[in-house]
Amino acid sequence: MSTDVFTPEERSAVMRRVKSRDTAPELAVRRILRAAGIGYRLGGAGLPGRPDLVMKGRRVAVFVHGCFWHGHDCARGSRKPKANGPYWTAKIDRNRARDETSRAALTAAGWRVITIWECGMKAEGFADRLIADVRDQAATVSASTSSD
Repeated sequence: MSTDVFTPEERSAVMRRVKSRDTAPELAVRRILRAAGIGYRLGGAGLPGRPDLVMKGRRVAVFVHGCFWHGHDCARGSRKPKANGPYWTAKIDRNRARDETSRAALTAAGWRVITIWECGMKAEGFADRLIADVRDQAATVSASTSSD
């Protein structure tokens, strides 16, 4: 017996609407950077992990992660689905492993990697920190609610 409130057709329609590009957090990050006069390219084709935003001249790759989908350690990211739990746990573990592999490959190739977590975008002063992180010379940056 399924605990899903949707029929299989309805569930399929809901899942089709889950976007992997042009998400609300990604659009917000793009607006912040554009307002600060920082240029970027979309997609990151050809780079490990296909970063959401790429600043080739600065050698900066930006990933905008949803907390649930990438298994962040915040409240939203650490919640476990009740239906089909083993599938989702394995999927999120694969996403985390892929993210770490991509980060390591980009760092080894001389790129600065900035990971923006959905929950971190709600913190006070997020936009200023993001702009500073992009302009900074640190090798790797993670923007979240905790001070790393």
